Amino acid sequence: MTSRFATARACSNIALIKYWGNRDNALRLPANPSISFNLATLYTETTVSIEGGERDGVELDGAPATGDAARRVTEHLDLLWGANRPHARVRSHNNFPMGAGIASSAAAFAALTVAACAAMGHQHAEAALSALARRGSGSASRSVPGGYVAWRDESAYSIASAEHWPLVDVIGVVSAGHKKVGSTEGHALAPTSPLQAARVADAARRFEACQRAVAQRDFAHLADLIEEDALMMHGVMMTSTPSLMYFLPGTMAILHEIRALRERGVEVAFTIDAGPNVHCICAPAAVPAVEAALRGLDGVRDVLTSGIGGPAQVIAQAAG
Repeated sequence: MTSRFATARACSNIALIKYWGNRDNALRLPANPSISFNLATLYTETTVSIEGGERDGVELDGAPATGDAARRVTEHLDLLWGANRPHARVRSHNNFPMGAGIASSAAAFAALTVAACAAMGHQHAEAALSALARRGSGSASRSVPGGYVAWRDESAYSIASAEHWPLVDVIGVVSAGHKKVGSTEGHALAPTSPLQAARVADAARRFEACQRAVAQRDFAHLADLIEEDALMMHGVMMTSTPSLMYFLPGTMAILHEIRALRERGVEVAFTIDAGPNVHCICAPAAVPAVEAALRGLDGVRDVLTSGIGGPAQVIAQAAG
């Protein structure tokens, strides 16, 4: 008999208003609300097969997963299926660098959640899938809905479609390597910074202002907000104990270049997740100028470009 399986695809996402720090680390409930949009061309595809056997098998980009990576997948299957679950084979592939500040864990756990639930025949509404994905990686909750997405509490939800305002993310990749300190560890360190309390206290203002900017398609206002928010988050990281310093020389070069482009009238603004790579959010007409500027900078290894993506979804399935 053919094993039961399902394959799901989920997009990475880029946060416009950042999630950093939890009010409950075990449940991954955020310290502050956040807003993101999905990245259509940067995604994870994950296949979950129920094949029996004595243990789970986990492959990431064609290689067996070990250590913490395999443990997180196994623990997430325990959460989704319960303690007396069957063993599974999980094969996951990213089409973009993992662990480099491009939300690979968000896409991975959103795809794993959707595929695992479908393989077992579990029917869940989008909000429930988002809440389950959150338990594997907080930002994975935002990769389940499509378009522009907000996340306040247990699950994330769409606030606007991709078509509402088709912005583009041009990513300046200055390092494709894994971060020395991952986001899970970084969230736990956030309260050690003396700046985190002030950042969280002001988060509701930034969240509401960003929602208005998206609703009104106000790029000038959005640009100021997302740059302020990203720099506030990295200020918290830099002043945590121990300090997290993700910026590289190429990171700073991009930040200065984006500010210079905007002064010349190009609709572009930067934001940076937990890593050294810079997301340059821009209007479609600005893409050629932004791509050319990034490729001309020392320290930029690659440039990735994506429009806004849809929700996580099952793309193949067999009932066995």
